[in-house]
Amino acid sequence: MSLNVGVLSIQGDVHENIMSAKTAIDELGIDCKVSAVRTSEEISQLDGLIIPGGESTTIGQLSLVNGSLKVLKEKIENGMPVLGICAGMIMLSNNASDRVVGKIDQPLLNILDIKLERNSFGRQKESFESDISLDSINIKKFNAVFIRAPSVSDVGSDVEILSKFNDRIVAVKKGNVIGTAFHPELTEDVSLHKYFINLVNSFKN
Repeated sequence: MSLNVGVLSIQGDVHENIMSAKTAIDELGIDCKVSAVRTSEEISQLDGLIIPGGESTTIGQLSLVNGSLKVLKEKIENGMPVLGICAGMIMLSNNASDRVVGKIDQPLLNILDIKLERNSFGRQKESFESDISLDSINIKKFNAVFIRAPSVSDVGSDVEILSKFNDRIVAVKKGNVIGTAFHPELTEDVSLHKYFINLVNSFKN
């Protein structure tokens, strides 16, 4: 049975995530198609979704306007695997503030019980790369690209910490939901995308 994975295409690194997912699928040899999705109708047909990095306020507001936020929340709560990257992790959270402006008013999905700070490592010019480990999902070394990245300062009891950088939490997991502060689609290493595709495959089968 073919899997159907979508990349939310409202704004952000859509093409890069589609290419990374396709490479991961080819390496895994799984029957799966990946496409850009935007509407609630498209999202309702998915087996898994990547919410890419970008501007989380914009993505959230536009998702609210086109009605996809409600469908997306229902799908996730019914078990659909989701990978939220940078802005995507912010959207999945239930508590987000900005390092400079404080509490922010933006639509959140309230899926991950985490306390999150936007732009935690600085603005665009402070972007950087660093090797991290995600040992609990068998990724020993990963070249993480941080661009205006958030960090997580606190997690609920049902949220697993996957990785830290300089004592700041940069990747979390709750069942079918993964959130990363860094951009796995901006490196040639597709191990995190492979892990996600395997998660979708397990959910479907």
